[in-house]
Amino acid sequence: MDIFSRNMSQPPLIYSFVAKGSVVLAEYTPFSGNFSTIAVQCLQNLPQNNKKFTFSSDCRTFNFLVDKEFVFLVVADEAAGRSVPFVFLERVKDDFMHRYGQSISGNNSHPLIDEEDADMFGDKFSTTYSHDREFGPRLKEHMDYCISHPKEMSKLSKLKAHITEVKGIMMDNIEKVCCCWPRY
Repeated sequence: MDIFSRNMSQPPLIYSFVAKGSVVLAEYTPFSGNFSTIAVQCLQNLPQNNKKFTFSSDCRTFNFLVDKEFVFLVVADEAAGRSVPFVFLERVKDDFMHRYGQSISGNNSHPLIDEEDADMFGDKFSTTYSHDREFGPRLKEHMDYCISHPKEMSKLSKLKAHITEVKGIMMDNIEKVCCCWPRY
């Protein structure tokens, strides 16, 4: 079965991964299909300077959230809309950054590793599926939680939308005040 075979009993979230650049670090799906192939193709065509992006194809959305050099993806049923997949992606991003933040910022060098030996240990974010065993189950947990709590996810997405709207209004007001403020 490939991704374009429609299964009405399929939950709203279908496949997820975390990548650094074009290297997939961890993934999860309870379904068989060519999700990863299509998602990686989409990953290679992501527009620059976009933090959030969605591709649609045959009743599926490929939702991307970019933070620094990391890319978080969820493939969702189109009926899920855009807000629930992005609430899921925010949860995954926060968890990933919490778990690996020190490694990402380079503050976790081991006290027994000499600087001349450091290159032997390499960048643990540059190997395909290097975090699959550790973070793949976390993707499953987040997916299961979001699917099991649709009302909470809907409320969270509405709250995030409201916060974004209020933030925009505040920024506009600050701009207006700064433009009208006398300069000495």
